[in-house]
Amino acid sequence: MRKPLRWIAGAAMLLAASWVVPAQAGNQKEEQMADSVRVALANAIADARPPKPSFRDETAQIRYQLWFNTMSERLKKRLPDVQSRTEFLEVAWYEATRAGLDPGLVLGLIQVESAYRKYAVSLVGARGYMQVMPFWTGVIGDNDRRKLFHMQTNLRYGCAILRMYLDQEKGNLYLALGRYNGSRGRPEYPNAVLAAWKKWEMPGG
Repeated sequence: MRKPLRWIAGAAMLLAASWVVPAQAGNQKEEQMADSVRVALANAIADARPPKPSFRDETAQIRYQLWFNTMSERLKKRLPDVQSRTEFLEVAWYEATRAGLDPGLVLGLIQVESAYRKYAVSLVGARGYMQVMPFWTGVIGDNDRRKLFHMQTNLRYGCAILRMYLDQEKGNLYLALGRYNGSRGRPEYPNAVLAAWKKWEMPGG
């Protein structure tokens, strides 16, 4: 029995959806920026050093290990594979601290943006864990949009962009998060990220 064309088309759409999961991110705006800011962002993205944590002393290393163990336990359901979870947390910690951001904030933002789905794509085209808009690859990268599905590249873009917005908003995280989401001045997105951040704070932190 031949299947109707409508049934075949529907099946194809379901198959495509299983590979690219829609996310509910906002729309980062392409804005005019000073050349110095663009160059600084481009240099941050191009830094090829491996994302391996390094520590100034033993106390810092112990603190990191405690953080890693706690976050790994919390992430088990979302990232069940041990190796993938380990690599993800190493990169998230490295890129967040490199950008001067709290790693818990970055984990909370990822929860809101993509629910930890590596290949998430929003209705407006934002990609990956941190839902980075593809235009950024042309502004500060090498125009290869496919790299936004690479874990370290995606987190590096996301952390660098959020850091830039935080600097532009003179440390006002609420407004910086709004700009990251393309909804500056509206409360829904910043409130969601700040609430999620609390779930990724260390006990007693």
